[in-house]
Amino acid sequence: MSDAKLKPSDEATARQIDLAKQEGALYQRALKYMIEKVADGGDAKRAGDYLVGYAQERAEGMYVLKGEGRLEWTEPTDENCHLEVAVTDALDQRFIPGLKIEATLTPEGGTPIGPFEVPFLWHPGLYHYGRSVKVPGGGKYDLKIKIAPPDFMRHDKVNGKRYAETVEVEFSGITITPGQE
Repeated sequence: MSDAKLKPSDEATARQIDLAKQEGALYQRALKYMIEKVADGGDAKRAGDYLVGYAQERAEGMYVLKGEGRLEWTEPTDENCHLEVAVTDALDQRFIPGLKIEATLTPEGGTPIGPFEVPFLWHPGLYHYGRSVKVPGGGKYDLKIKIAPPDFMRHDKVNGKRYAETVEVEFSGITITPGQE
């Protein structure tokens, strides 16, 4: 989006924009908590229309839908790294659902792992995208995240012309702590 701020329009009043920004601020507090207090590491930076954050933890079990009304708890097998990706609007900082995200982890001097899809994960404290993968060991990695333009429709002739280009963001020299919870 070429303009650096949201503007009131026939779709969003100044009050609605303010409420959206309040929602975004609360989401950012939860993301900061995840990165600083829960995860083994993480960071965030702006990339185009987005603010992209990541957190890394040890691989963990999750419920997987195995049919109507049937959730099954699944533990990691050989996965030892859980990568979480949070993508928010750069202007109001609210979580953006429905994205297609790919990530690649490259160990220092090693072979890239990926690209692999990073699907949406429901979490009781913070909506995010995430996936557990197998890495060869702990240490420094480069993380590349690619976000495809979403195919969802956008309201608002004033504020809605956004998220139309593929965005790539890189976090260099991040520390990966492998393991399983």
